[in-house]
Order: sequence, then structure tokens, then C-alpha cells
Amino acid sequence: MDGGSTQRLRIAVLGPVRAWRDGTPLDLGPVRRQAVLAALVLRPGTLVSHEQLLDDVWGAQPPRSGRRVLPSYVYPLRKALDTEGAGRSGSVIRSGRDGYRFVGDGVRLDVTEVAERVGEAQRARASGDLASAMDRFSEAHTLIRGEPLAGLPGAFAQGERQRLAQRQRTFQQERLECLVLLGRSAEALDDLTALAASDPYDESLAALRMRALYGSGRQVAALSAYQDMSGRLRKELGVCPGEELRRVHQAVLRRDDEQLLGPAAHSAAPPTASRPRPAVNELPGDIGRLIGRERELALLTASSPPDSVSIVAVDGTAGVGKTALVVRAARALRAHHPDGCLFVDLRAHSTERQGLTPERVLRRLLRAVGAADSKVPDDLDELTAAWRAATSRLRLLLVLDDVLSAQQIRPLLPAGPGSRVMVSGRRRLAGLDADRRVTLEPLATDDGLSLLRHIVGEERADREPEATHELVRLCDGLPLALRIAGARLQTRPAWTLAYLVNRMAGDERRLGELSAGDRSVEAAFRLSYDQLAPEQQHGFRALGLSPTVEFDPLASAAMLGGSSRDAERILESLVDASLLQEPRPGRYRFHDLVRVHARRLAEAAPQQARTARTATLRLYLDAGRIASDWGPGGFPTGPQPADAPFADWKEADRWLDAAGAELVDVVGYAAALGEADYACWIAEALSDYFARRGRYHECRTALEIALAHADGATDRRMAPALRNCLGVTDVHQGRYPQGHAWFTEALRLGRHRADEREEARALTGLGAAELASGRPDRAIPALTTAVELAERLHDSWLTAMGLCILGTVHHFQGRNEEALTRLADATAHAEKNGRPRMISRALVCAADVHLAMGRHGAARDLFRRGADLLQQVGDVLLHTLTLTRLGTAEQDAGNLSAATALHHQALSQHQLLSPLTEPHCDRLEMDIRYRLGRTHFAAGRVAEAREQFRTALAVPGADEHPEEHARAVAGLKDCEDGKDYKNRENCEDCGSVGCGGAGRRGK
Repeated sequence: MDGGSTQRLRIAVLGPVRAWRDGTPLDLGPVRRQAVLAALVLRPGTLVSHEQLLDDVWGAQPPRSGRRVLPSYVYPLRKALDTEGAGRSGSVIRSGRDGYRFVGDGVRLDVTEVAERVGEAQRARASGDLASAMDRFSEAHTLIRGEPLAGLPGAFAQGERQRLAQRQRTFQQERLECLVLLGRSAEALDDLTALAASDPYDESLAALRMRALYGSGRQVAALSAYQDMSGRLRKELGVCPGEELRRVHQAVLRRDDEQLLGPAAHSAAPPTASRPRPAVNELPGDIGRLIGRERELALLTASSPPDSVSIVAVDGTAGVGKTALVVRAARALRAHHPDGCLFVDLRAHSTERQGLTPERVLRRLLRAVGAADSKVPDDLDELTAAWRAATSRLRLLLVLDDVLSAQQIRPLLPAGPGSRVMVSGRRRLAGLDADRRVTLEPLATDDGLSLLRHIVGEERADREPEATHELVRLCDGLPLALRIAGARLQTRPAWTLAYLVNRMAGDERRLGELSAGDRSVEAAFRLSYDQLAPEQQHGFRALGLSPTVEFDPLASAAMLGGSSRDAERILESLVDASLLQEPRPGRYRFHDLVRVHARRLAEAAPQQARTARTATLRLYLDAGRIASDWGPGGFPTGPQPADAPFADWKEADRWLDAAGAELVDVVGYAAALGEADYACWIAEALSDYFARRGRYHECRTALEIALAHADGATDRRMAPALRNCLGVTDVHQGRYPQGHAWFTEALRLGRHRADEREEARALTGLGAAELASGRPDRAIPALTTAVELAERLHDSWLTAMGLCILGTVHHFQGRNEEALTRLADATAHAEKNGRPRMISRALVCAADVHLAMGRHGAARDLFRRGADLLQQVGDVLLHTLTLTRLGTAEQDAGNLSAATALHHQALSQHQLLSPLTEPHCDRLEMDIRYRLGRTHFAAGRVAEAREQFRTALAVPGADEHPEEHARAVAGLKDCEDGKDYKNRENCEDCGSVGCGGAGRRGK
């Protein structure tokens, strides 16, 4: 990765470890993965050995798999941090010999930024420019978000945590001394007191605190602080105060301003000499405890250009805590604006008071900076000119809260260079020229828990941990909701948290319970809704009916009954109104409580709601059927795709991919609405998509939800069809007896209902289950009948599938020519159907037969064609299998380098499989490593072959796969004996050298 591609990546370790690209937070995973990242990031450019990383993160308790665990940590870090298409050679984490190296070129690291700011501050102070030094120290201070490497395990993190904390402490002390020298001792006292409390024996801190007390006019307190420190040192450590502390003590006694406060102390003018009146401070007090807003607070308080007016804007949904944040930020910045801090509530969403006009606000602001009422004009243009003239020499901080539009703000902007305006409101003000924008999101779960525990009391909350977590979930991290829930518990001490959770069960009761006094979550949402245009209100209601949490313009267009372009325009307008979130480009979602409100509004118009729901269910059904390997023609009942917004199966596939893990929710949504037919149709349509993605758990869940409602469906085909789909899922997962049972029941129902298509599917499934169970003879009658039925029905996909399995059966029985005939017919039917996955299946099965017959050229051609097609469809499992078999074909043809490359490619593909969802994951790794070891051995690289065989045997659960285990043991023995693979016997199943018994797995 070159410098230009990493400039937008920022990593922070001064606090919890976090990373952003282009301002978007990146998911760095659990704390141990973050610890691996920290160990690399804090040694930029240095190759950190595997052993060192293990010691840094795991210490005396390394993982059982040793260094082999590290790629599973590095790979997701690369995926999170790297730009798309960077590859390993362009990654920020580079692999080296026996280690990893972090390439920090262009990466912004907060430790480096802090060091740069501190260095600039120290140079400015040395040159006598205390004001610039203070600004640089303050910038460094805003970059610190808490304890360095917070929560990370391991010796390295602990050591770095102590080192970085000490560096922070040192520069914080320098910053506070600058405040004292600038005559702002009172501002330094709180931080000095906190620092001194953290290390009660630090004499230099005690001396600086004495100087700050003296500079604040508290000479007696400074002398008392010396007596306290002196007594503590003598009593607890048995030492006397050092020279510096004694010198400061004497200076306080002598009232030596120059020594204590710097040379400028004598010549400094009185604070009021440069201003006709005291600086006004209209900031309200802190509104409650601010939790979990460190990043946003740092953005709001970051330094701004001294020669212009800086504008920062905060937006977010109702109740998310915008006012609390801007008030806290403004109070932190107060010292930088000596001419006054002003606060105006513009009341855009007030139910009790009328919104303020710009004229009224300007009159108030002019009076705040000292303009006499008699000199304040009435015309808006004249008021604006008077305000700019009055503020042209002032350095003000102006907070404008609850803003509705940019037009409200423009006349209110002060003119003085160095002034800052902080704007907060529910709408995103695209027409405002802001220097920085912060969209405030609901609190993360841990922060929500902290806030609730603070409100109701830690002891009370911790007595009911499960109820506390559930209450935070029901409030979905919205501070207003959490504060209302907490207030209700405060005023009802007899209530348990579980009791309130129970009262909030169900959407109807949930919002009703989030009301206390004059505060109501639903009322806050309703005010935002009432300000929408009619088109936006219709969109808001319809989108509340989405079956998934996230949705895109395509799904929205179906719900709204219009085009994707019109839907996107409405979506973006709702985002601007902070009623909708856009977590990633093109994907939208409601805050959980906002969605409840939208759905309640939609239910008030039942006909509109019914139309929107049916349209979105139809979209998911069309997408599933178009994307399915069966093709739309493979679904003889239910609505056929018509006017679907997908050009081909690839577009439908990509759209389903974007929906992520929420597809099962669509089936559950249809079932909950009583739409039994749609629940069954969608589950069936998605089953092939789920299976080729290896998402078997989701597939089974969707099918089981649908099957529970199949008897209520008007489509009587669904009862056997869903059972056939469950049987296929079981066979994919290696659960052959269970699959056999589902197919048997589907066959009974299909014949009972005279449904030849489901009968043929059931017979095909039974044949596959018998073959996979090692009973090929029993598979032939079922498969023969299935193929005859499928041909009679003109179902090309089903015919091709039956012929593929039948051809494989003949291959295992040694009838290779008959197998090739069947597989050629299968290929012809698959090509007629046109779905690449079925075509590839037929090609790969035929390639296996050619390989067994020693026809290496034909096998290689067929494997390559199959691999190309599988890469197109994204079937990782079959693609991986095909690549490693192609490697075997290349080896048998004498192309050892090509074979090695293919096996390594297969291993790379294998890393995309999850052992939690793919039952063949471990066995497949053993098979690939055995084949790779065999290739190394054939090339004379015995040590590398031995390593692959040993790695195969070290795969978790290797003993559960006796065939693969036995081959790896034999390979290892050959390495020790020095035997030549060319003398080994061919596989008893297919005649291929080292085929690994692949045929027994049913290909």
C-alpha cells in the first residue's frame, strides 16, 4: 500500500484501541486481536517475530496451536484496515520471515500526533511564545481519550500502557505550567489537584499546584499545601522536601510573583483593562453525566484556525444527547474565548414555547455583548450588520441549540477571528458551511449500561444483570430513553428492573412506558415527524414496515411503490432529518425506538400497510428464485418473477449478499403476519442461496420457521418441498441419516399428492444420501426413477443433478465409460438450464473420472472450466475442492510447480470457510495439505512435505477423519523412510495416485 492509499487511515491507542478510515469507524474485533495490532503498530517498520507476538499477547499461556493462531488474528485485521484490493503486498501489515511488520507510511497514529504537538509546544515555549505553546499542548490533550491501550491483555500492552501514561503525565504537567505562566492559574487547579492525587509523593506537581494556588490569589492555601506535602514526606517516607519544593515555598512567603508566575507577572495589565465589561458566560450547567462520547468530544474541542470563524455542527435523532454534548464541549473551550460564551435555544422542537426568530435572537446577543437597547435596530439586515460590527474584535463562543435550518443561523454568525460557533439540531444542515460535522449515534451497549447503572445505582442494577442488559437493549442506547427509564426506577423504588422490562414487552407498550413527567420519547419523535412533508411522512410510515433492520433503495422502492431514484431521495431526506440512519453507503436503518414509532403510525393506515408489506415480500421472493441455481422455472407454484428489478441471477445474488444475516428475518416476518404462503415460498427460494454460501444454520432456521406454517399455506406443494430442502441441507452438512428421513417423508407426501416434481426431488435426494452413506447400489433405482420423472417434466436442472449423482455412482463401481456417458448428458442438460454452478458440478464430476483413467489433459481442461464457473458463482467450498483436484491433475501430468501453486490457492480459499458453519472445513484442510505434501515430496522437498503432513495431523479434530488421518500418517512415514511416491499404489476407489478418496464424499 503506498502512502497515498493510507493517508485516510487513523489509529488511536491513547484510550481504547480504535481505527477509522475517512472518519468511518473500523471493526477491530475482540481485545486480543487489538493487542496483536498494538504490538505491531507501536513498533512501526520493525519485524516482530511470531514468538515475540505470542509472548507479547499471551505471555506464559500461549495457545495450544502456537504460532499457527496468528494468521487468524492478522487476517481480519488486514481485512478491516486495508483498502479494497490492497492484497498482502500492499497491506499495512506485511508478512516477513517468521514474523509481521506494520507499515505506517501515511497512517495517522495518535501517539505520533501527540508527540508532534508536544514537540511544537516545547519549541514554542522555549522561544517565549507561551500562547502558541498552550494551543499546541491543548491540541495534544484533546487526542487523549482515556487510559492508553485500555482493556488490552498481555505484557506488551501493560508495559506500553505504563510508558504512555507517564509521557501523558509529563506533558500534562508542562501544559498546566503554561497556564500558570499565562496568568490562567485558576483554570489549571482542577487538573493539578487530580494529577497530584494520583501521585501524592510527586514534589514537582506539588510545587506547580502551590504556584497555581498563589496565582489564583490563594496564598494561604498554597502554604497549607506545602505543609501537607512536607508532613506526608516526613511521616510516610522519612525524607525532607526537596530543593524545588522548598524554593517555591520561600517564594510564596516572599510573594515573589516573578519567580512563581514568570517574568510577565509584573507587567501584565489587569484582566479588565482591555474590555469595557466582564466577559459574559451564558452556558448552562452540565446536563447530566456524559458517557461514551470521548471521540465526539475530541472532534468538537479540536483546535480551530485563529484567523477565521469556526463552525461545528452536531446532528442526531431526538433524545440522543446533542445538547449535553455541545454544552460539555463548550465548557471545555471556555478558556479559549475570553470575550464571552453565549448560548441560545432556538426551540425548533419545543411544544411549550414558540421558536425564536433571527431578529429576536440578534437583539438578545447584542445586549449580551454590551450594546444598549436604545442602539439596537429593528430591521434584520441592520441587526445583522450591527452584530458583525460589535463582534469584529471579539473572540466569542456561540452555542446555537435545537436549530431547524441553515437560514436561521447565517445572520447569527459573529465576525471576530478565532470565534467559534457550535450548532446542534436534529436535521443535517447541508446548506451550512461547517468546518466539522458530528452525527451523534445512540450509545454502545457498554456505555448504555454505564449510564443506566449511574442513574439507578450500581448496586441495584448489578442485582439484576440480565434485566439491566435487556432494559438497555429495549432503550437501544438512546440517552433520553435510558434517562426516562432510570427516572421511573428512581421514583419507584419498589420496582425491580425486571418488572419494568416486562412492562415494556411488545411494541405497543414499549414507547408508552418511556414517559416521565413532561418527557416522552414518542412525543419527541412525533415532533420530528410533524415537520416532514407529506411525501416524507408516507415514506417514514412505509419504511417502518421493513422486514429487515437495514434496507436499501431497492427494497424501499418496493415498499413505497415507486422508483429506486425517488426512494433514495426520500431516504436521504429522512437521514437529513435524523429520523433514519445510514450506517454504510446505500444501506439505511431506523433507530430501534424510531422504527417502533414508524410502525405504529403505519398501522393507522392498514390498506397502505398491507400493500407495502406484500410488495417487499414479493421482492425477496423474486430475488431468491432468480438467484437460485434452479432458476425461476424450478419453482412451479407461487408468483413467477415479473418486472423484477434484477437483470440476471448475478444482480439478485449481489442484492441478497448485501442483506447479510437478515434474510431469515424476512421469513419470520411473513410468518408473523400470517402470510404462510410467502413464508414458505421465500424459505424454499433462499435455500439454494444459503447452501452454496455455506450458511447452513440460517438455511435450516428459515426452513423450520416456514415448515411450522406449511399446513396453513394454500400452496399444498410446500409441505413436501420444504422437507426436500431440509434433506438437502442435512446432506450438505454430512447428516446423512437425518437427510434420508426428510427425503423419505417428502417422497411419501409427494406421491400422496401426485406431485411428480417433489417426488423426483425426493428420489434424487435419497440417491445422494445413499451414495454419501457408502451404499451406491441402493442409490441406483431411486436415481434412475428420478431422472425419468425429471425428463418427463422438462426440468433440466433436476435432470442434470440426477445424472451427475448417477454418473458418480457408476464411477465408484468401476464403470467409468458409463459414468462419462451419464455425465456428458448431465452437462448437456445443465447447459440447457444455463446455471454455472450445475454446469461446473457436471464438469468436475467428469474430470474426476478422466483423472482416474489417467487422462490428465482432459481432466485438467474440465477442472479448469469448472473452477472458473465456481469462482463466478462464489461457491467457496466447491471452488476450493476443484482447485486442489486440479493441482493433483497437474502433478500427475508432471507439472509440479503448477500443482504447488494450485494447492496454495486452495489453502487461501479455504481460509474463507468458517469451521463453525462448514462441517467439512477441517477435513478439507487435511486433504489439501496431504495433496500439497505429496507434491512437495514428488519434487524432492522432503522437509516441506513433512511440514504439510504434520500440519494436517495437527488440524483440530483430525482423529475424527480416519481416511485423511491415515493418508497423512502414511505420507509422514514415507518422508522418514525416503520412499518415492512414484512407486505408490493407485487409490483403490478411483485409480488416481493420492486422490484422497474424494469420491467417497459424494463430490
